[in-house]
Order: sequence, then C-alpha cells, then structure tokens
Amino acid sequence: MSDLTYAIGDIHGCADLLDALLARIETHAAGRPHRLVFLGDYIDRGPDSAGVLRTISRLHWSDPERVACLMGNHEAMLLSALTTPGADDLWLRNGGAETLASFGVDEAAAIPGDVLDWIEALPTMHADAERWYVHAGFRPGTDPEISDAQDRLWIREPFLSEDCDFGRHVVHGHTPQHSGTPDRRRFRTNLDTAAVYGAALTAGVFSDVQGPAVEFLQVRAG
Repeated sequence: MSDLTYAIGDIHGCADLLDALLARIETHAAGRPHRLVFLGDYIDRGPDSAGVLRTISRLHWSDPERVACLMGNHEAMLLSALTTPGADDLWLRNGGAETLASFGVDEAAAIPGDVLDWIEALPTMHADAERWYVHAGFRPGTDPEISDAQDRLWIREPFLSEDCDFGRHVVHGHTPQHSGTPDRRRFRTNLDTAAVYGAALTAGVFSDVQGPAVEFLQVRAG
C-alpha cells in the first residue's frame, strides 16, 4: 500500500482544530506510513498561536524526515517585526496582537527565543516526486526550484487565475476559501479553508501518484 502525505492548510492559532485534525489523520492513517506537510500561517488572528507552534514544532523536532513545516506570510511578518522599523504595526494589525496575547508578552522580541529560531529556519517550499508544497504559490512561467521567496509567501495573482502547469501538482494555502471547501484544480489545490473565520481546517490526503488529493479530511469550527 502506498505511503500517504497529509498536507494541512492555514491554522492561524486554532489549536483546538489542529489537535482534532491530527487525531483524525492518525485514525485515517491506521498505522500506515505517512508524512505531514504544514503549509504555513500557524500564527495570528486565532486564540492560541503559542499552542499551535508548540504542537507543530514538537512534531517536527521529533521526526524531521516525516514532518515538513513551511513558512507562511504571517510568520514572515513576525520576523520582519523583529528587524524592520515600523513593520510591527503591520503585523499587529494582521493578527499579531492575538499572537502576543497567547504567549503572555507585549512585544515580538519577548516571544521565546527557541520559538523564533524555529520560525526563522522554516523553508518557503517543500517538494516530493509528485508535488510542490508552498504557502502562497509561484509566478506562472517560473521554475519553482528557483522561484522568488516573496512570491512563495505572498502571491495571489496571476497564480490563482492562470491555469499553469508547474510540472508537478502545487499544494498551497494563503487565500481563504470562506465556504470551507478546498479549491481543487487540475494543476493546484488550495487548502486554506478559512478555519480562523469559522469555516474548517483541512488536510489534503495525497498518494504517491502524481496529481491532486485523493480525499480531504476536515474539522469544522464551532
């Protein structure tokens, strides 16, 4: 039986949904070999970013060969808040205040250093033989392996509107689907199903055959 990969969309501080989804994944895998890919945006807006980071970083540290964790634009905003004058205001207005509250601190620099070090080391892309995994996407016409890091973190257009074949199926998040339904296309799948806005947290289930998810696992908010 083929190995499975479970790719998880934007969590945004919804630690309770993450715990429930991980439990569903373990039940679904039923002891089969499987991998986890987290697509970024672990923090901001939701109530427990600290809890989300604790859970994901522990999974990653315990089995880095099986667990891949990507940076999202919200993690990038946090890092900018630490180093770029004025950038903290942008981060705070986009959910950073909730992240600080979850850690019980008043400024980004007061977040524990091991947490910040882990975030800073996150890559902006992951790949296997069948798929590219990225937070936001790629600019059409570019080679994903040498694509721009800012695009990987932030792009929406023209990535979302152009039906572009990047040689492997692209699995991404970043653009919330407020219906709670993953956006499954021929060449890409968007797994950001707006968990923090009251919709759902989603894992796409991928086999070792090229192409989109074979099914989706979801936990619903509320």
